[in-house]
Amino acid sequence: MATYIYSRELGRMVDKVTGEPMNDPDAPLATPLVMPDTPGYRSPIDGSWIEGRRARRYDLEKNGCVDANDLSKPERKLKNAKFAKKRGLEHLLEQ
Repeated sequence: MATYIYSRELGRMVDKVTGEPMNDPDAPLATPLVMPDTPGYRSPIDGSWIEGRRARRYDLEKNGCVDANDLSKPERKLKNAKFAKKRGLEHLLEQ
């Protein structure tokens, strides 16, 4: 994936390494994706005010917690034996 920077001389985005323009001047403008920070909220752990992703990470770390999205997913065992066998998966009753 290329990284682009703004060139004042050319007045457009260029590749950081090669200096090649980001796109053809006649083509539609390709713009970088900018994600806004998360809105502020009260921590459900200790009630402190959390403003942004960085503060959220620090709050989780400070209180010895982990994000639920970082937990590993348990192995799924399927109820339907025929479906599980067809796909080479484990059935609930198989041990």
